[in-house]
Amino acid sequence: MSRFGDLVDISSPVLLDFFVDWSESCAEMNAVLRDVAAAVGDKGKVIKINADKNGKLVNALKVNGLPTLIIYKNGAVVWRKSGQQDANTLIALMRQYA
Repeated sequence: MSRFGDLVDISSPVLLDFFVDWSESCAEMNAVLRDVAAAVGDKGKVIKINADKNGKLVNALKVNGLPTLIIYKNGAVVWRKSGQQDANTLIALMRQYA
């Protein structure tokens, strides 16, 4: 968990995408997240976390539905939502917290 803390405890926004390989909804988010990462550039990070391989983190953060998207800034959750999201919404949110 200390590595996770280091990952999200930065001043720029960090968008975490909790996914599983076998979910079509999660797979459909890949292109959206690529667009978000390209639009945000070095003003934020987009990180994919495989829920099947990170069970302790999933439980600690109470991730129930997939995909689940969480934006952290300075180590705190500033936005969270489960289900698919569109690129424009996520880009606007990342810019809002930049």
